[in-house]
Amino acid sequence: MDNSPPTAFNTLPNLIGEHARARPQSIALVVGQRQMTYSDLDALMHRVAGALHQHGVRAGEAIAICASSSIEYAAVFLGALRAGVVVAPMAPSSTAQSLDRMVADAQARVVFTDESCAALVEEALKGRPLPVPCVSLEGSGAGGSFSHWLTAADKAVEPPSEAANVTPQSAFNIIYSSGTTGEPKGIVQSHGMRWAHIQRGSAYGYGADTVTLLSTPLYSNTTLVVFIPTLAFGGTVLLMPKFEAGEYLKLAQTRRVTHTMLVPVQYQRLMSRPDFDRFDLACFKIKFCTSAPFAAQLKADVLKRWPGGLVEFYGMTEGGGTCILEAHLHPDKLHTVGRPSLNHDIRLIDEGGAVVGPGEAGEVVGHSGSMMTGYHGQPHKTREAEWFDETGKRFIRTGDIGRFDADGFLTLFDRRKDMVISGGFNIYPSDLEGILAAHPQVHEVAVVGVPSTQWGETPVAFVVRKHPLNGETALGADGLMHWANQQLGKTQRLAKVILLEELPRSAIGKVLKRELRDRYTGVETTT
Repeated sequence: MDNSPPTAFNTLPNLIGEHARARPQSIALVVGQRQMTYSDLDALMHRVAGALHQHGVRAGEAIAICASSSIEYAAVFLGALRAGVVVAPMAPSSTAQSLDRMVADAQARVVFTDESCAALVEEALKGRPLPVPCVSLEGSGAGGSFSHWLTAADKAVEPPSEAANVTPQSAFNIIYSSGTTGEPKGIVQSHGMRWAHIQRGSAYGYGADTVTLLSTPLYSNTTLVVFIPTLAFGGTVLLMPKFEAGEYLKLAQTRRVTHTMLVPVQYQRLMSRPDFDRFDLACFKIKFCTSAPFAAQLKADVLKRWPGGLVEFYGMTEGGGTCILEAHLHPDKLHTVGRPSLNHDIRLIDEGGAVVGPGEAGEVVGHSGSMMTGYHGQPHKTREAEWFDETGKRFIRTGDIGRFDADGFLTLFDRRKDMVISGGFNIYPSDLEGILAAHPQVHEVAVVGVPSTQWGETPVAFVVRKHPLNGETALGADGLMHWANQQLGKTQRLAKVILLEELPRSAIGKVLKRELRDRYTGVETTT
């Protein structure tokens, strides 16, 4: 079986078409009890591309998708790409106001949705000066029927000619960041950027025998960096519309899963299950992780108890530079996010934009062949995200603070915006979180800086406790704060510990520190 990477630029829809001709009955997609072969997927993509063309959507224009993961979702996404149309997948967790702004920003010609998002989409679109057609993927009352939409255009038997004009610079998708709060920014990613993800696929064992299990949503770049190469190499993708640890493990065992992408909180929930070790996961080749800090202790537990390699990607949806930690090959570097990927130039800069010296901490900036074109319709935001070296070489700023060790492995401290400046001293929340996480009664912790009339800012910890063991006395918030402050430097000491039932997270598991900060500052200001 030839798992060698393709060399000349190609598009994902073309590769799927090649698999459909070579192995038409191979399974491409599985959702629940439904599955679709490469032949049927290719045919449905063809119909979607033709329907978009017949309904007046042209290459370079955009469609929006706001729905749960499904076979139809994937087919519309891929069919749009075949037509040269740009896909803007949008989070069902968005507010109606944010969704309206994202649809407007993308200039989406059609919105595809389903019953789970019907009310949200209807609310978002109702006040628009010009109507945007809405299509229901599963035939609910959320919009016009998908089957009718396709049938009405079936006379377009040939795919639109514009698809042949797709180049590496052509827009593939627009991924929106900060879609739940703040101003949504549309990150335009090119076909060339996605091609780079496909080319590295053979290094991780992708092939026609790949079975990939994905439980993160299709609107997330986290999902797409594994979804795309799996299909490009002719493998099978299992989509879970919603993550549930027990169901995930059952699927992984019965479907003989070889690849997966999970965020750290999902790994945590899986590894903490008392029955985890009862499942046969021997078919796994590679497990991926990205999108949030991945604790070294948790990585070590995954390596010890879960067969197959463990690879952590560090990078941004905007692209720029990627660091890769092949944890199974470097068990002594689990506290890092790895080394820069091949041909990725990653540097550290200070507040003034100068490159820092060896061993010094600085903001991570990166350059590679996988960089966003820019923020859609927001050139000023694009400029803010860029840094140029003395030769004019373009880098993307991450906003993360890190340091390279002597072996070239990058250790991250914190987001620059999350760093607490208290009395003129820089405090990295991750240092405080590491201390608290070591307490046997702490399950999860997040530290944020809050306003202080005395210090400017001061750190506050939000803690989710473990259930105390039999006979063990639960330590309260004050007790935890006292315990932590005994181990922290004077300038690092916590002003308060707040106990929560759970930390607020995004759909892909990132702790929403802004929400914690807003929740606290809405109540009081620390002195």
